[in-house]
Amino acid sequence: MKKILIAVDDTKGTKNAFAMCGEVCSCMRPDSIVLVFVEKFEGKSLINEMLGDAEMRTLEDVLKGSEYQDALDQKAQAILDHYKNALEKKGVTGVKTVIRKGHPADEILKAADKEKADMIILGSRGKRTTHLFMGSVSREVANRAGIPVLLVK
Repeated sequence: MKKILIAVDDTKGTKNAFAMCGEVCSCMRPDSIVLVFVEKFEGKSLINEMLGDAEMRTLEDVLKGSEYQDALDQKAQAILDHYKNALEKKGVTGVKTVIRKGHPADEILKAADKEKADMIILGSRGKRTTHLFMGSVSREVANRAGIPVLLVK
């Protein structure tokens, strides 16, 4: 394994996946690790799940430079920094952090493709209830990925 992509957020699933990552890294000794945080625009309805790429880009354009977007970016960076620092304390080098915006499964898969990842690690459950209606992110990533995916409970 040359490169491992780890999808992170602020859920228990990520904490469990990250704990497993330590074991995987000690066995596989990857050349690099990419930590990916996907900012998902939240709303009070499922309409945000139904936005297409064009609508999502329009929403991103509207939010650019807003206090809301700045707060999202700061939260994402804080989470990425937390996990990056934890990896570095374990002696792991070559850690890259990436923030993406959009549908989590799509963006995780796009990031894996762009980074030429050899494996994806993610938690099997998030904190959102919308997966009950739309299908879970982890299931979608596992079904669509062309590389090995490690789902951690």
